[in-house]
Amino acid sequence: MKRIKIKELLSTAPSGQSVNVRGWVRTFRNNQFISINDGSTIQNVQAVVDFSSTEESLLKRITTGACLSVTGELVASPAKGQPVEIKVKQLEILGDCDAEKYPLQPKKHSLEFLREIAHLRSRTNTFGAVMRVRHAMAYAVHKFFNDRGFVYTHTPIITGSDAEGAGAMFKVTTLDLKKPARDEQGHINHKEDFFGRETNLTVSGQLEGETYALGLGEIYTFGPTFRAENSNTTRHLAEFWMIEPEMAFYDLKDNMELAEGFLKYLCKYALENCADDLDFLSKRAQEEEMTKPQDQRSELGLVDRLKFIVDNDFQRLTYTEAIDILKNSNPNKKKKFQYLIEEWGVDLQSEHERFLVEKHFKKPVILYNYPKDIKAFYMRQNEDNKTVGAMDVLFPGIGEIIGGSQREERYDQLLNRIHEMNLPEKELWWYLELRKFGSAPHSGFGLGFERLMLFVTGMTNIRDVIPFPRFPGSAEF
Repeated sequence: MKRIKIKELLSTAPSGQSVNVRGWVRTFRNNQFISINDGSTIQNVQAVVDFSSTEESLLKRITTGACLSVTGELVASPAKGQPVEIKVKQLEILGDCDAEKYPLQPKKHSLEFLREIAHLRSRTNTFGAVMRVRHAMAYAVHKFFNDRGFVYTHTPIITGSDAEGAGAMFKVTTLDLKKPARDEQGHINHKEDFFGRETNLTVSGQLEGETYALGLGEIYTFGPTFRAENSNTTRHLAEFWMIEPEMAFYDLKDNMELAEGFLKYLCKYALENCADDLDFLSKRAQEEEMTKPQDQRSELGLVDRLKFIVDNDFQRLTYTEAIDILKNSNPNKKKKFQYLIEEWGVDLQSEHERFLVEKHFKKPVILYNYPKDIKAFYMRQNEDNKTVGAMDVLFPGIGEIIGGSQREERYDQLLNRIHEMNLPEKELWWYLELRKFGSAPHSGFGLGFERLMLFVTGMTNIRDVIPFPRFPGSAEF
């Protein structure tokens, strides 16, 4: 008999029809009631066995974690909270589970413990919900851009350029690390390497994305990126996914409008398509909030946070205006900020960004026109020669969620900026050449997918919103 997924089964009217489900045992009570989950939904289905006519040896093999195939009659359930159940006619154990050694027991496990068994954590309610929401958000990203005529462009994972200029990159080499080839000066000779030059894992697909935007008009990338920062925090990963649209003929205002529309679309999609999982994650987040001190608790629940994004127009203001607000704010005057705002030109911290969103404006915020000294070389320089056409979108709970800019399309200004920042002009020849051959105004931004996932799921550690997290000292799975 063809298997039916539990998600579909639970919306099926019971009429005594024969059905087959396959999944993993969550609980088995009184030698009669089996709770089964197949990953298609956070909901389980109850299968009822007639223990009087079932072999005792088979019943002993029905343990938490075992994989079953159950065929039986779909009937209305007398139990509260479940519309249907299965009266078992045939039961097959597809995979036994050693109950004494199986680490996932029917109890609450800490997220730290589940990271140690990342190969099994998808079977828990929390990670099942998170990964289904992750899938929905990835689909929504592609649908948003596809419906607006953007071209999905695969930019390289291995690159010779450092888009951010930060230098925190993973090197890629096939040279013998014990005896690498060396030149006459004793330096490692990368001409003998696989690509004939020094290469790294990419930190961003932006620069390559710009080349295709200046030919196809509007493109986006959505792929893995890598940063070799030794940051052991709840907000950093060594491998993470980035969404990076690049658009020809967009100025900074167009860029801000796209970013706002994009984020509203994603949050609305989650509310409309992930209700069961968001309901579970919302309750979980609320329980976690109650463990925090009163002054550190979020004023908005998970679902309300998503509605907060969908229902509010984003407040736009310049970096300079934001600095004035922060300098004169009570937390700054009373020295409650960890990083006090004393002068123009400082880089804003999460506490400042959250104050603007959660306390001052009480709506999402887009800051723009940042000091050029704290921004990347490729951002378009404004006429004041002090600021660049950069923008950051700020959300409640997390601060910056999107960073972007109008790109510098003028050759001389871009070359001067590269020299100012002591960047290797030789390695950026092709990027500069774009400004020689039919250059055009263009803009783009980057959204870290895992940072979006933190916001949408209410999880507090970025290692829990990606299937297999990579961070300092950990690449086991």
